Formats: sequence, C-alpha cells, structure tokens
Amino acid sequence: MSALKEVILENTAPCISGDEFRQGMSALPGTVSVVTTGSGQDKAGFTATAVCSVSDNPPTLLVCLNRGASVYKAFENASSLVVNTLDAGQDNLSNLFGGKAPMSERFAQGTWKTLVTGSPVLDESAVSFDCNIVEMKSVATHDVIICEVVGIKQKEQAGALVYYNRGYHHLTKSSD
Repeated sequence: MSALKEVILENTAPCISGDEFRQGMSALPGTVSVVTTGSGQDKAGFTATAVCSVSDNPPTLLVCLNRGASVYKAFENASSLVVNTLDAGQDNLSNLFGGKAPMSERFAQGTWKTLVTGSPVLDESAVSFDCNIVEMKSVATHDVIICEVVGIKQKEQAGALVYYNRGYHHLTKSSD
C-alpha cells in the first residue's frame, strides 16, 4: 500500500460526534415519504427522509431503514415496497407513521390502493414509486434498500412536505 493511502486510511476515524452530525443534517432539507410494504392485514410502513434516486436506467431508488425500527423485520423479509412522497400539509400522516401507533391505526388514515407489486400505495400522495427490492446492504445502524421502480402514480398539482431545521415546511406548486 502506498504511503499516501496509509495516511488517508489512518485519518478516516470520525472526528465529530453524533450530535454534531445530526445538527449538520438538520440543515439538509429532505422530502418526507411514507414507505410501505405488505398486503391485507400484514401491512407495515414508516416515515422516511432518507430516500433518493440512484439511476434512471433502470429506474432505481434507495431507502434507508434503521435496523432498530419496529418495522424492520417486515421490510427485511419483503420483496417490494412503495415510496409514498407526501404532499404539502400531510404532516399528520408523517407523524402517524413516524410514531408508535399500531399499523392498523396508521393504515386507517388515507385511501390505500395498489399498483404493480401489491404493496400499499397512498392515493393522496404527491407521487408514489412502486418498487421491487433488489438488494439490502447493512451500513452502520441502517440497511440501505435498493429498489427498482416498476410503477408510478403521480398527483397533478401536488406540492411537497419537506423536513428542514427540525420542522415541516410546505412547498406548493406554483401556477404557470
């Protein structure tokens, strides 16, 4: 190994605390989504801001899920999921799916349908990405779930619910 590579590897230890990292991340706006899986009475879902595009060929997203989350087992054993990106003003759904409410209470809110995979699609979402799970990779405390998008439902005139600086913000679509 080259001397430069050794120096770089020696200096890769974290030099900030978890609190400092969370504070810094509070300045990074994130679109709020409810990620769902399952069918019938076996549905599960959680609120996430750690969702992003990976590629458009094939259409691929990634979703991060804490392995300590109550829904982890449901997603660990799932073959599909839906990323339901919330519309402006859907703070209540974000809070419901981000809290400790039983799954039956979570899915009692909103209108739920299916597209291609059979996983729950929130009819009122700004956009829903119906996905097959193609890979899960453990990184630190989370699993990164790689998903191939096989269906999309998009609402016209939708806004977005964004989490920034430890609070919700509503983005609305301007009229052209």
